[in-house]
Formats: sequence, C-alpha cells, structure tokens
Amino acid sequence: MEEQVLPELDVAELELQAVIGFNGHVPNGLKCHPDQEHLIYPLGCTVLIQAINTNEQNFLHGHGNNVSCVTISKEGDYIASGQVTFMGFKADIILWDFKKRELIARLSLHKGKIEALAFSPNDLYLVSLGGPDDGSVVVWSIAKRDAICGSPAAGLNVGNATSVVFSRCRDEMFVTAGNGTIRVWELDLPNRKIWPTECQTGQMKRIVLSTGMADDDSFFYLGTTTGDILKMNPKTKLLADTGPVKDKFSLGVSALRCLKMGGLLVGSGAGLLIFCKSPSYKPIKKIQLQGGITSITLRGEGHQFFVGTEESHIYRVNFTDFKETLIATCHFEAIQDIVFPFGTAELFATCAKKDIRVWHTMSKRELLRITVPNMTCHGIDFMRDGKSIISAWDDGKIRAFAPESGRLMYTINSAHRIGVTAIATTSDCKRIISGGGEGEVRVWQVGCQTQKLEEALKEHKSSVSCIRVKKNNEECVTASTDGTCIIWDLVRLRRNQMILANTLFQCVCYHPEEFQIITSGTDRKIAYWEVFDGSVIRELEGSLSGSINGMDITQEGGHFVTGGHDHLVKVWDYNEGEVTHVGVGHSGNIMAMRISPGNQYIVSVSADGAILRWKYPFAS
Repeated sequence: MEEQVLPELDVAELELQAVIGFNGHVPNGLKCHPDQEHLIYPLGCTVLIQAINTNEQNFLHGHGNNVSCVTISKEGDYIASGQVTFMGFKADIILWDFKKRELIARLSLHKGKIEALAFSPNDLYLVSLGGPDDGSVVVWSIAKRDAICGSPAAGLNVGNATSVVFSRCRDEMFVTAGNGTIRVWELDLPNRKIWPTECQTGQMKRIVLSTGMADDDSFFYLGTTTGDILKMNPKTKLLADTGPVKDKFSLGVSALRCLKMGGLLVGSGAGLLIFCKSPSYKPIKKIQLQGGITSITLRGEGHQFFVGTEESHIYRVNFTDFKETLIATCHFEAIQDIVFPFGTAELFATCAKKDIRVWHTMSKRELLRITVPNMTCHGIDFMRDGKSIISAWDDGKIRAFAPESGRLMYTINSAHRIGVTAIATTSDCKRIISGGGEGEVRVWQVGCQTQKLEEALKEHKSSVSCIRVKKNNEECVTASTDGTCIIWDLVRLRRNQMILANTLFQCVCYHPEEFQIITSGTDRKIAYWEVFDGSVIRELEGSLSGSINGMDITQEGGHFVTGGHDHLVKVWDYNEGEVTHVGVGHSGNIMAMRISPGNQYIVSVSADGAILRWKYPFAS
C-alpha cells in the first residue's frame, strides 16, 4: 500500500474540486489555524485546509496511508502530520509549509504509527510519539529537519504513552502521558539527550486520554478513561488536585483545553461539552453534542472554538452563550451509493448505513438527512419526476421518501427475503425494479396509493449488485455476484439474454445507444458485451489491485468512469478502451460513482465516508 505508481505515463490528473468528509476518530484531529481563518483536519491520506468563511479547500497530498495525527506550530507557519502504516514499516511524519501549501520534509524513524505530535512554543522543535509497536519519543530540529534525540516513551512495567503536550513558554520541556505513565521531559540540547521524570500520582492508576497545558506552564491537566481530571505541577511533578469526585464524565474525558482566562473546556466520550474550573470540576456551562468528542480547538483566545466528534460533526461554539452551531457534517460509515436526480447536477443523494443524505453540490451543505435506526441502506434512486427517493434496505423493505421533507411516503414490506441489495426505477415513474440478497429480481407497479408485485424473476443464484434500465423502459440489465448478468424483457417479463463470466459482478452500464453493455467486478476486468446475443466484444484490465465497485457512463457514451479497491478514479475513452485521466484522493475503497447530468462533475464515494467531487475533464 505504498504510493501507487501509475503505469500509464500519458495519463492526465483529474482535478479534485471539493471534499465532503472529516475523520472524527483522529484524537485532536480538528485544528483551528492561528490566523483564525482556517480549519485543518485529516481525511484518509489527505490533510484538508478549509477556509472558515468561504468554501475554499486546499488538499495536502503526500501520505501513503491514513493520517493519524495533525498539529500546527504556534505562529502557524508549519503543519506536521503523522500516519499509520503496516506493521514493521516506517511511518512518515510530514512537515508542511502552511502558506505555500507544500511539503517541506519527510521525517522517518517511527514504525507502524505516529501516535501524537507537538511543536515547541518558538517553533524550534517538533516532538513525536510512536504507536504501540514503536513506543519511542523523538525530538526533531525544525531548522535541520532531522532528529536530535530519542528515547523509549514509557517505562517497562507500564502501558503506552498516547499523548504529548509541549510547554507553552519553554522550548526544552514537554509532557507525555498514556496508560499508567505521566512523564515530564527536559531536553538537554548540548548532549543531545532527553531526560524523563516520572510524575507521582500515589495510589491512583489512570489511563490518560487527553492533555492540556496552562498558558504559564504552572499546571498541566490530564483527562482519563475513568472520567476524571488530574491536575499536575510540572515543577514538583506532584498531583495538585483531581476531580470531579461524583458525577464523573461518562465514557471518559476524551478532549481537554485550557483557557487563557482560567478554567477548562472538557469533552466526554458521551458527547458532553462543559466548561469547568479546578478543583471541583463541576460544570459551569454545558451542552450535549452528537457523537463522542475527539477535538476541541480554540479560535484565537477561545472566545469561539470548534468541536469535532466521532460522528464526523464539526460544531462552532461561542464561549459567552455556549450554544453550538453545526458547521460541517458527513457520513461516518461506508457510503453504499450516490445518485443525481434526473437532469440536474445541483444536488445529489448518498446513503450509508442508517442514513440517506441529500447534498447541495456546490456548497457541500447537507440539505436533508433521513435516518432509519439500526438498518442499512444498500441503494437509492430518484424517481424521474423528482417526487420521491426510492431506497433499498437490509430488512427486506423498499422505502420511498419525499426528497424535500424526508417524510416516509410508502413502504413495500417483505420485498425480498435476504434484504434488498439493488434498486432502479423506470422513467415513466410507474415501476420499481429491485434485486435481493437471495438473487430474485422483482418488478413492482407503483401508483398513487398502491404498490403491487408484478413479477418475481428467479434466475440469479446469489445477490443482485446493480440494476440499470433501458431508456424506453422495455428492458433492464441486472448484475449479480453469482457471475451472471441478465438482460430482462420488461414487457413480457422474462429473460432475454444471459452473460457469464468468472467474476462477482459489481456494476453494469448501458452504452447510451443501448446495443452494448459494460460490466466490471472482482476480477478487475472491464468487459463490453453485445446485448443482442450476450457475446463478449472486448476485455480491458481495469485495475492493478482489488475489485472495481462503481462505474458510470456519459449521456453521449464517449467516456466512462470506474473506481474500486485501488482508491483511484479512472476516466476511460469508450472506443479506444484507454484511461485518459486518473484521480488520486480517496483513501478508502471507492464504493460507487456518478457523472453529473450535463457532464460537469464526477462524484465518487468511499468506504471511509468521504464524498469527493472532481471536475469532469472534457468540455461537453
């Protein structure tokens, strides 16, 4: 999984226009830049720089695997980010120039994972903490872009150190903490050594989740898994106080920030955000947010701050009124499908696990969220008239929702035995074609009040993965993981033609002239087939690794796009059978993709919950 090398040399790069996504699981991953104008956060292998007031985004590409931590220097000139990698391999730290938005240096010493990073107050040093397989702490010189010294982060009989915080005043002191370990380190530059001192907490054994340093270095605070806060004195290395005694924070203190005016902002794993003070740590102000809190970052002195949660919500909170505003949201589970309404690229819908969401294409805003708790949505389609979103669910039901209000319009119960796995609608809005986990293809007649089963077509032996309907509604094609694609006559309701291949078919498209179809799946081959007799016309090598899960073709049929487990978006010339453009940006498996009506954009969605919008490379 190192950087993918593209074999085609003359392939142009696809331009990434926008990303909807935020990995809320990275501890302290959300950062507000000192210029107070930008948020910086990780998404997969990318670090995003998002302007707070405009929609402008910049992307820092360079990591070969998921970003595990991010930090910004005090003045804001530098960003440092660390990544995970495979066991035994070196995990890179990348030092970025914020203003130029470019890579300055790659720092490689740690193995497996970078756990945490912190800059010294005058931007002289960067300290890094390796993951559980590495266990070392390293101090880097920013000027020389090289390691000064390193040491094991924790003693032999304790667990791993997981967080690091630098002194706010001195470049020679920092603190590491983790499972049963709290250490204050002094940097001895002339001897290129760092000296640790264990902090004494007496009988208390704690696992530290979060750390914060007071502005004058007088104390530092530690948030624990047990939901209490320890206040330590860095000079004496002794415990100053601890609390709250009763009403500890449910699911642990997962984020913590010291404020200039005194007091702490505390976020819990249960999504509670509070302002409190030592020594009682009782809530002075509090609000409940959605998802465990993983980041609190101050804008300026903290008159305003931003909070990131595990459910990938980013909130803005004003300190005085302590009210939250949701400023960004995205899926936090694998996205299964994406679809545009007929004839418009202004909005699109996606589904992931229990959510269907409708997005405004240009502003990246969520317009509507439909949630069916404890269920999984496998596929969606807009009815041609735009009056309903039809969705396929793993409880065997087809649900139709109104796209403006999200109101449930009707449900088709027990549509399929082993869940509904694929869905499509006809352009006259009179029929729904659904596919199930048991392999049946069912044709439903839908009227104003009624939905009735017209025919169950039992040919496929395992689940139906994709359905596409011909423009005149007289024929459709279904792809299945049993290695067959079947072309059905929708007038006589029987099989016209069957296509066989040694693959699990994941996607299928009609060429707009509708005498050919293209398919792809787990064998990574893109095949062109004759609709008339089911014979194969040509086969292309679609990807170097992993299944191809999504494809779409333009309205003219000159080009098509594919994406899959290799994380690459590829644009193909239909007649030449060659890749013209490649888009690098996803860090999860691409699950589905669509070219927008009017060929302005390509939108691709992936297993890490990200939605990426690319500029369609050809003038239409």
